[in-house]
Amino acid sequence: MTIGRIIQGRGPVVTCDASATVREAADLLADRRIGALPVTQHGQIAGIFSERDVIYRLRQFGADVLDMPIGDVMTTPPVTVDPDTSVMAALSLMTRRRIRHLPVVDRGGMIGFVSIGDLVKYRIDKIETEAAAMRDYIQMA
Repeated sequence: MTIGRIIQGRGPVVTCDASATVREAADLLADRRIGALPVTQHGQIAGIFSERDVIYRLRQFGADVLDMPIGDVMTTPPVTVDPDTSVMAALSLMTRRRIRHLPVVDRGGMIGFVSIGDLVKYRIDKIETEAAAMRDYIQMA
């Protein structure tokens, strides 16, 4: 299974411009109940802004960080995958890099965004399907 199949049929990705403030981005994370946002600059993916970034930057800068542009505090460069990347390769990358979100990029543009939760859900569903098939096979024998 590829990342392209995982994101197939999803709506547009919620993004935030690098010029938005940390306060605006944090509001968007809370309102949408999401853990991270791809950050764009001049129409291209420039970084990722996550809950972790909020915590680390609050510790570093204090409450003043809320009025800073997210372009100054986001995680950059973004680690990305293409739609042909396998789910297992993406999970391995996320584990190695200790990240939870990946922008999906094709021909220089972002076409999707996946979380480790999306990929783990796919793996669990696949394992459950295989287990059910195995039970059916054993019962038929």
